[in-house]
Amino acid sequence: MPKSRSSLLTRRGLIAAGGALGLVAALTACGGGDAAKGDDKDKGGAASGPWTFKDDLGKDVSTKSTPKNIVAFTGTAAALYDYGIQVKGVFGPTKTADGKPDVQAGSMDISKVEILGNVYDEFNVEKYAALQPDLLVTNTWDGTLWYVPEASKDKIQQLAPAAAISVGGDATLDKALARTADLAKALGADLNAKKTVDAKARFEAAAAKLREATKANPGIKVLVGSGSADLFYVSTPKTSADLKYFESLGVEFITPEKLDEGGFFESLSWENAGKYKADVVLLDNRTGTLQPEDLKAKATWAELPAVKAGQITPRVTEPIYSYEKCAQLLEDLAKSIQGAKKVS
Repeated sequence: MPKSRSSLLTRRGLIAAGGALGLVAALTACGGGDAAKGDDKDKGGAASGPWTFKDDLGKDVSTKSTPKNIVAFTGTAAALYDYGIQVKGVFGPTKTADGKPDVQAGSMDISKVEILGNVYDEFNVEKYAALQPDLLVTNTWDGTLWYVPEASKDKIQQLAPAAAISVGGDATLDKALARTADLAKALGADLNAKKTVDAKARFEAAAAKLREATKANPGIKVLVGSGSADLFYVSTPKTSADLKYFESLGVEFITPEKLDEGGFFESLSWENAGKYKADVVLLDNRTGTLQPEDLKAKATWAELPAVKAGQITPRVTEPIYSYEKCAQLLEDLAKSIQGAKKVS
């Protein structure tokens, strides 16, 4: 997803300074430790002594003890929060212009975290150092650390080890969920807690509901789109963890014919936005993308069969990878497909 509005979108079928003073002291305070295995019990990995976690970049991430001062990409922090793991700082879309929590903040109380950056390529290294971080956590689409700026990544990675959970490549929603749960457990979460057990059961039931919906209402074509002022982006279902999983449950997606560089989506001018006809539109709900009310003025949008039929469903383009949040995604999509009429 986007780095700038255009390049961020090249990442995920639509995905997005200095600090020299004080860094030396922070480096001393935040050094890593020897590799060692954490507690493997379901009650979590918050054991005394060295801590390690093998992340999805293949690294054995090690610290001297179970990390307490954790800084994370906003969506990853929100997932950890659902498991009872609180972070000290976040980077990524956290707060909207009116001060309310961004959709990617989930259930977190954003007043209790230090916001190091609220947009892509923004990361306050001095504030990060002041938190004396033990661990940085984020997602990865392509082997890089999501939302960690290229220009300052070396300084950032000197301050604390980083762990990444894959949400691109071969990852599917269920795999990303399982790996995020693994990380939460390693950090001390109790995966046998009633809330967690119930959330996973709800997710599994929701997956069954979606599969049933696609069987009960076959042939419903779903287009995954995102709107900007000048372009309409149509995503391929082949590159995102959520869409690949939905497809495995029987959802029939429209696959764009001519993908832009990066292979995540096809960008269409608004004059050509009607190229693909669908019965349901899954529309990017992220802050900064155009929503149905904003799109009313686009004539080609208004003429799309799914729009005429009122069959538009918000797409959580960057899911919060907890069972609690992803169960809702499946339930909403199942409801949309179950009730959709064939209009394309």
